[in-house]
Amino acid sequence: MAEDPDADTLAAARRMFALARDGRTDELAGYVDAGLPVNLTNDKGDSLLLLAAHHDHPATVRALLARGANADRYNDRGQTPLSAAVLRRSRESVEALLSAGADPRAGGASAVETARRYNLPEMLALLEGRA
Repeated sequence: MAEDPDADTLAAARRMFALARDGRTDELAGYVDAGLPVNLTNDKGDSLLLLAAHHDHPATVRALLARGANADRYNDRGQTPLSAAVLRRSRESVEALLSAGADPRAGGASAVETARRYNLPEMLALLEGRA
């Protein structure tokens, strides 16, 4: 049986998620390079990549993808990093995720569904041909 993480471990994990949300690319990349799991998720299933995409930090998205982040890993609500980037209308992040092989139809709230639901024709155009 696995033990629950201690307070220091939880605080360190919260700092890593904050780095992703804040787009502190070099610092977060340094931790990943030192052994932080690139696909680390929080209690909602949000990965570092999803948080970076959701908060519109394309440089962080690219750095995490370059270190092997799973472009199609979805959270507990079925949202993918690509659907988050589409929602934020981040062309740079969308293009980086698509180049890394992200599936526009992956997840329970796919990027294609998100673009249609929120009437984002410019994002849908980026996804077409990849879906």
